[in-house]
Amino acid sequence: MLESPKFIVNDQYDGSRIFTWLADMCGLSVDLVNFLICQISALFLASLFRSLLHPSKVSSKVRHIFALSIGLTFGYFCFGQQAIHIAGLPAICYIVIRTQDPRIVQRTVLLVAMSYLLCVHLMRQIYDYGSYALDITGPLMIITQKVTSLAFSIHDGFVRQDEDLTRAQQYHAIRKMPSALEYFSYVWHFQGLMAGPLVFYKDYIEFVEGYNLLKRPSSNGNLDNGKSELVLEPSPTKTVIRKVIGSCVCAFIFMKFVKMYPVKNMKDDDFLNNTNIGYKFWYAMLATSCIRFKYYHAWLLADAICNNSGLGFTGYDKDGNAKWDLISNINVLSFEFASNFRDAINNWNCGTNRWLRTLVYERVPKKYGTLLTFALSAVWHGFYPGYYLTFATGALVVTAARTARRMFRHRFQSTQFTRMFYDILTCLTTRIVMGYATFPFVLLEFMGSIQLYLRFYLCLHIISLVTIFILPIFIRGEKRVKPSSSSTSVETTNQTTRTNKDAKVDKGPTGKQATAAIPATDDLNDEHEESDAENRVTKPARPTAAAAATTTASSVRSRRG
Repeated sequence: MLESPKFIVNDQYDGSRIFTWLADMCGLSVDLVNFLICQISALFLASLFRSLLHPSKVSSKVRHIFALSIGLTFGYFCFGQQAIHIAGLPAICYIVIRTQDPRIVQRTVLLVAMSYLLCVHLMRQIYDYGSYALDITGPLMIITQKVTSLAFSIHDGFVRQDEDLTRAQQYHAIRKMPSALEYFSYVWHFQGLMAGPLVFYKDYIEFVEGYNLLKRPSSNGNLDNGKSELVLEPSPTKTVIRKVIGSCVCAFIFMKFVKMYPVKNMKDDDFLNNTNIGYKFWYAMLATSCIRFKYYHAWLLADAICNNSGLGFTGYDKDGNAKWDLISNINVLSFEFASNFRDAINNWNCGTNRWLRTLVYERVPKKYGTLLTFALSAVWHGFYPGYYLTFATGALVVTAARTARRMFRHRFQSTQFTRMFYDILTCLTTRIVMGYATFPFVLLEFMGSIQLYLRFYLCLHIISLVTIFILPIFIRGEKRVKPSSSSTSVETTNQTTRTNKDAKVDKGPTGKQATAAIPATDDLNDEHEESDAENRVTKPARPTAAAAATTTASSVRSRRG
């Protein structure tokens, strides 16, 4: 969302310039200063939202009005007259949602929202090509995710049968049309307007109404012998402090090293002609790594803001500790030390991964899933050629990595040493591939990216093609054992037993335990491996959690009334 700063005044920036003096004092651009002011203000307002505007003290209507009012204020402060798009896109989509048949509403909203977003992307490239200034496309990309995911949830709730839905789709299905206040509060709430993360509509409504804070941890289940409800409101302070510190560290690393490895150097003739291929790989890896810390900073801070307002609570672990990972957008260590491209993707921009899986991957034929998912992601980002080079390369690399894993991984599982060697080797390989595949995304230009790829001799493209089409002819992959009908029956029985146990132990959930399991299965490149199958078996079924949430909500309403 927040682009790499050039630390100069941008004439195209339409936001407030009241803090230009502060920007000059800090040596930053005014758009970056405005962004930080809004996010820091949001962090403190989130605390007030959680305490003074607690759902037990005020109505959900007041909470909705406060959240959307602050969000619109931030939008106008940062983007000036461009903020009209923040209102225009969701307003048009709300009209579509209220007027179109639920059988086609999801496609219509997707078409309208993406068309609007792409027009703004195109205008930006025309009047401010290659600019790194903060602009309206960032919030519009988040809003597009929100309105389209809501439309698909409405389609699932009004049209499709439960047996045709995945457990995630069953949970997020909407069976009541949102009011105007609920809809625009969801779209504009200040916690996630500027840099996300994406929160699904049902989770947001439960948060505003306070039902996400109702939980009875199993460790305390014997306190009242199940005769009354135990309402625990966990404090997010430790989690917020940890994420704010992490965000500051990432900001420092970005500011410190981005000037040492500027991406623009990779298109210079001196770099292209007077450096060897090894140095080019090294530079691409470090330059893209520095850029990533900008996103780590923005996403961790945005996540802290949501948590500080009470949004993001997913329940308790087996030890009774509160978990705040419902809408986390980044797992920094898991991404940086991923041993394959697939795991790296799953830990990067997790909200967008969930959105892409919900809209595309789960709804198209499996053989087209990866390609169409990368295609929508590329279009959603805009029209810069570098985006399409990165996503095309990424789709090729993911497919090659999947094939290579089937051919080689099982050959390294005989001893602990070989397993460790395989993990280290694949981790290092992933770092190299990541730099190779993603430098066009930040370079943006087509010819500059192609020239550098040619200096790389397209080596990883060629290796990927050989891995996909030639190596399987000579190297036999790991055999997959299909489960027998008896084992399938046993798994089904075990799953039912676990689900029943979960329902008995946790009598007053809001569905958040099941929601917390969504990111674990949000794999854009699901290979149906053993670990994935195990996760699917052991996770509680969503209908059970949702039914329990309804029971708890009704009880709370009666007590409040």
